Amino acid sequence: YYFTVNFTHENQKALELRTEDVKDCDEWVAAISHASYRNLATEHETLMQKYLHLLQIVETEKTVAKQLRQQIEDGEIEIERLKSEIAGLLKDNEKIHASPAAAPTDDDSEIKKIKKVQSFLRGWICRRKWKTIIQDYIRSPHAESMRKRNQVVFSMLDSEAEYVQQLHILVNNFLRPLRMAASSKKPPITHDDVSSIFLNRWVRSVSHKSSEE
Repeated sequence: YYFTVNFTHENQKALELRTEDVKDCDEWVAAISHASYRNLATEHETLMQKYLHLLQIVETEKTVAKQLRQQIEDGEIEIERLKSEIAGLLKDNEKIHASPAAAPTDDDSEIKKIKKVQSFLRGWICRRKWKTIIQDYIRSPHAESMRKRNQVVFSMLDSEAEYVQQLHILVNNFLRPLRMAASSKKPPITHDDVSSIFLNRWVRSVSHKSSEE
């Protein structure tokens, strides 16, 4: 009775194994199906799905931020337009009420001073109101929840990047050299030892990663 073990890695040959009876064959297949490497592959797929989900959240946040910046820019343009319109109206009003033959009197100068003070006060009130709106939003529960969510998202992204980098170092600096050494003419270590060491290491890494989450 024969059964094969196929690997998803490139240039990795399939293993052909043989047993004396069907019972042993079934037991071997069941044991391999529930091996730690299978659990590791499942955990890796779950982590990749979480990573893609986080990327989608980040892209959504970027789009929302871009829309908010565009709204702010549009508001600034509208404010400048209104300022220029108000300035034009004030000039027209001054031309209408001005008498070209008459010399400026004290009353006219007082009225100009009053208008100037009123204009200053209106601008100050508008700026204070806008500042109050911004501060109220910053202190609002929605803004606080958005900040906390962003902190969690970026923390998870940093953790995933560090975890992937550690796996990359583990594979390139330790796993591959040991496998090459195990395939040499006088191997200092066997493939079974390499698999046992690194499968246990990956299982502990996955368990530690799950506990952190």
